[in-house]
Amino acid sequence: MGLSETVMNGILVVLALSIFAIVVNIKVKKAKVDKAPSNFLNIIEMFVEFINDMVKSNMGEKGMKFAPLMITLMSYLAVANIFGLIGLASPTSDYSITLTLALFVFALVQVVKFRSYGGLVGYGKSFTEPVPLLTPINIISEIANPISMSFRLFGNIMSGSLIMALLHGALGYFSPLVTAPLRLYFDIFTGLLQAYIFVMLTMIFIDGAVK
Repeated sequence: MGLSETVMNGILVVLALSIFAIVVNIKVKKAKVDKAPSNFLNIIEMFVEFINDMVKSNMGEKGMKFAPLMITLMSYLAVANIFGLIGLASPTSDYSITLTLALFVFALVQVVKFRSYGGLVGYGKSFTEPVPLLTPINIISEIANPISMSFRLFGNIMSGSLIMALLHGALGYFSPLVTAPLRLYFDIFTGLLQAYIFVMLTMIFIDGAVK
């Protein structure tokens, strides 16, 4: 059984971002300290500072070690969500991909909580706070986090792709006249907004796991 189109597109996004990272690294190394950086490097710097400020304001200085992860997550999701602009299926319109991303965040949160509470006993006790009576609710809410994250991202991207496909089918040759402005909303605005929300939730869950 071969890979689906969305999974292949997800791999394409990873390859494209890897090549882009290599290009950025080369340009940074070639940049002269005594000369103003190029517009390209200025944009990269603004993006990195934007994510660093997000991490600092939501997780504090102690959370800055997660900034590279947040930059990676934001870059992947932003590119994957707007993949429809070039006529290819967005990787995040596939629930298996959004679930994988959410489970990765869930696993990371559990590792952070395990280490923060000093091992298995402290980790177990964290679910009994503030009172033991709430233990079942705490466990259910913890399990619900990756489910809600994955469905939110998948639902928003999939619904946008579905609406655009229906409009293309219904309007035929006239579809570009109507769908062009709608793509700005569904592909760019919604895509970037959902990437932002996913990263924000990741930071909130990780910060909440620290004792």
